[in-house]
Amino acid sequence: LRVLMIGDLIGKPGRQVMERELTGIREDRGVDLVTANGENVAGGMGLTMSTAGALFDSGVDVITSGNHIWDKRELIPQLDGEPRILRPVNYGTEGVPGHGWGVFHATDGTEVAVINAQGRSTMIPIDNPFTEMDKLLDGGADALPPVRLVDFHCELTSEKTAFGLHLEGRVSAVVGTHTHVPTADHRVLARGTAYVSDLGMTGPLDSVIGFEPETVLPRFMNGLPTRFAVGSGPVFFNAVLIDIDPGSGAAHSIERISRIIEM
Repeated sequence: LRVLMIGDLIGKPGRQVMERELTGIREDRGVDLVTANGENVAGGMGLTMSTAGALFDSGVDVITSGNHIWDKRELIPQLDGEPRILRPVNYGTEGVPGHGWGVFHATDGTEVAVINAQGRSTMIPIDNPFTEMDKLLDGGADALPPVRLVDFHCELTSEKTAFGLHLEGRVSAVVGTHTHVPTADHRVLARGTAYVSDLGMTGPLDSVIGFEPETVLPRFMNGLPTRFAVGSGPVFFNAVLIDIDPGSGAAHSIERISRIIEM
């Protein structure tokens, strides 16, 4: 089973790259299922049903997210009815809309569990992702298919690494998102879990993590608040391609895909 997990999509440029490139990538590389972190697609912050629909039409099977999933308030009432859009599982269950995980089908019918979790270091203090994952895997492992993909939306590489090692051998892949900068530590851990600290973004290359430099630099120059604008120009496409044994759920390989796409 071959899955493609795509890093944080930034605004219109990220969406347009999906619409233009994803079908070809799926066909050329024989991809069976695609996840993409889509919490920054709608104007650089948040997600809407229309932008989510565009991603699904382009070939994305599951949209993962993180702290910005709540930014577009019109999406929140829709989350319960769209299981293909995930919010972090450790926001809790009581009074929290949406789904933290789901079981989906690859092109050949293989069942794939996709789970979204969020870190806590330098982020809001939601439920513990480590113990919440233990509850899900230990309490419902028999109900989950062997192939299990985890998007861990987290700030610190130390927390991401610890999370990957904590889940080693229990899930097929742990990929980090949120910092928008790709890391060079992709590997298959000893017990068959593919891991990378951060996928990186799919957004404007000549930018500050996807945003126009002139709208970001004042924050660092004089501390004045500014309104970020999505960048323009060539797009940096970042993802990983993972081959997984559908019977055991063990990953065989993980390959980084990084391309600069002229828009």
